[in-house]
Amino acid sequence: MATEFPTQEWKDYELLDSGGGMKLEKFGGFVLARPEPKALWDKDMSEEQWGSMTHTRFTPGAGFGKAGKEDSGTWDRLRKMPDQWWIRYRNYFSLRLGLTSFKHVGVFPEQAANWDYIFSQTSRIAASQETRPKVLNLFAYTGAASLAARKAGADVTHLDSVRQVVTWAHENQDRSGLDGIRWVVEDAMKFARREAKRGNVYQGIILDPPAYGHGPDGEKWKLDECLFDLMKDVGKILAPQNSFMVLNLYSNGFSAALGETVVRQALSLSPDFPLDSGELALRDSFGKVLPLSIFVRLRR
Repeated sequence: MATEFPTQEWKDYELLDSGGGMKLEKFGGFVLARPEPKALWDKDMSEEQWGSMTHTRFTPGAGFGKAGKEDSGTWDRLRKMPDQWWIRYRNYFSLRLGLTSFKHVGVFPEQAANWDYIFSQTSRIAASQETRPKVLNLFAYTGAASLAARKAGADVTHLDSVRQVVTWAHENQDRSGLDGIRWVVEDAMKFARREAKRGNVYQGIILDPPAYGHGPDGEKWKLDECLFDLMKDVGKILAPQNSFMVLNLYSNGFSAALGETVVRQALSLSPDFPLDSGELALRDSFGKVLPLSIFVRLRR
């Protein structure tokens, strides 16, 4: 099992320091301080150094520690900066960032390793056939993975249950000089089951499910209860040959080994079928490694 990091070629992001339950990050020209429960160690920089560099700091609100609301809070401006700004990932795409009412800003930087994998696998399949690969991105958020697949030549279906983030993803597509992505506001499980009944098949499927969530019609999502059934549906719509799948999980209760077992059992894979799995992590400027999610990847 591997630990993967964003490429050093990405100049618009840097983890400057981490520790004390916080991380200090540079996105383009602005430095943000955000809570990070996994940063259990001490900071290398002093509080004065953090304060001298930070443009805005996130302060958790009343929902701190409550499932589904633990990331709510406010941004405290220490220096002048816009509410929204843009960064670029390689020559692939642009991403709009914003100070939301949660600690998220519209991108999860550790996912860069998955974007590169999606780009390379889509390019591989596109080069081997005359038609464009079909790629489905479930729980697609603001669309970096969708843009990576589209940039590599796929026909992309981008699905999320929150209309506002689908609109955000559409802005990212337009700013990136791309077009043609199919936008769907829907519950992921309902969509996958409907696609299976229709006999639709995708050569790439990307999943980044949250621990908790709700569909557009109030459907409840709980990772522990729903993941295995969703993966079984995914197995029905993933092409048996010349295909790939990427599963990313943030839940603290999940390991790469557990993720592999879920995928093997749901897709009826033999014990010796090769899967790639591991952790996605960030490394700060002092060399401290901050693991943030686990991934499982399948290639056929």
